[in-house]
Parts: sequence; C-alpha cells; structure tokens
Amino acid sequence: MTTGAPRPATARPAAPHTTEPSELSGLPGGQPARSRPQPPWQGQWPVVGAVALGGGIGAALRYGATLLWPTAPGAFPTTVFLVNVVGCALMGVLMALIAERGSPHPLLRPFLGTGVLGGFTTFSTYTADVRHLTDTGRLALGLACLAATLLAALAAVWAAHTGTRYALTRRGGAR
Repeated sequence: MTTGAPRPATARPAAPHTTEPSELSGLPGGQPARSRPQPPWQGQWPVVGAVALGGGIGAALRYGATLLWPTAPGAFPTTVFLVNVVGCALMGVLMALIAERGSPHPLLRPFLGTGVLGGFTTFSTYTADVRHLTDTGRLALGLACLAATLLAALAAVWAAHTGTRYALTRRGGAR
C-alpha cells in the first residue's frame, strides 16, 4: 500500500559536460528549455583536431624512418625498435618540460604527446613483428625483441624525464 507521499530523490552529480535541468531557463510547467549545441571550435573538437594533425605528422615521420632504414625479413626489427625508444625518450622530455615549466597551451599535450609521439611510436607494429618472428620459427629473436623493446622504452622514458628535470632544476629553470 502506498501513502501517496513523494519518494525522496537521490542526488546524482551531473557529468561535467551536461547541464542540469534546473540550470536551464525553465518553461512553464517545469519543463527545461533545450540547450544549444556548442560551436565546433568549443568543446572537444580542438583537441580531436590537434591529436589528428599531430598523429598524421608522427605517422609520416615513422613511415619515413622505415623507408630510410628498412628491416630485412626475419631480422630483428631495428627501425621499429629505435623509433619506439626515441619516441619514449621524447615523451619523457615533453612531460618533464610540462611539469617543470608550468601550464602550457591546452592543446600542446594532445598535439605533441598523443598526436605526434603517439603516431610516431608504433607498439602495434612491434607486437606484429614479435608475432611474425615467433610464428616463423625465430622464437629466441622474437622474445629478445619483446623484452628489449619493453625494457629500452621504459628506460628511455625514465632516463629522459629524469635527465630533463635534473637539467632544468640545476639551471634554476624550475618554477
């Protein structure tokens, strides 16, 4: 049996990208007004554009590296290995510069970090190379590629980040 009393409402916080009905200009009858869509230059579109542009640049640089230094079939994928290690080192430098120098332009990290360096490094090709080596009977070389890339990439990002922060703070460049 119901008493007809209203149920207590449980408050749920609104997602940061939504607008609560109470925040909209209300219409008679308690119905909220419709919100207008954001123009394309607001919201996430600039970030998407920065990532796409940067990703195209990074992928073109990686492709150029594989054309300049091709790897023989069945050999250790040296070019992909070096691209991934250099890309991780550059990511370490970028993150140290951002951490030590303060707030950069809001599109810098999406453009350089996610876009350029994300497009430049190619961990999907790395895993495909490892699989190809192991599937073609070169198990030891495939496992060596697997371990060497992982360890070298992690060491590169750590060393570049640590070295950059040390250089910035030693020169008095920290905030």
